[in-house]
Amino acid sequence: MAIHSPVKTAPFGAISVFRAINVLDNVRSTVATWYARRLTAKELSRLSDRELTDIGLCYGDISTVCQKIKM
Repeated sequence: MAIHSPVKTAPFGAISVFRAINVLDNVRSTVATWYARRLTAKELSRLSDRELTDIGLCYGDISTVCQKIKM
């Protein structure tokens, strides 16, 4: 005799709600990453050439460093 277990479906609207929350989370993550990159670029731009050299960077490296930031 075979054991039959019925497939349970998600409640009505649960998948749509999950997708909507997923979209909102992706938007939040994108905005947070953009903001962190913006603040980092702003702070690094305020440093003098000597201070940038002390941390192993030059002015041209600022955009590269900021693009590597992920949230």
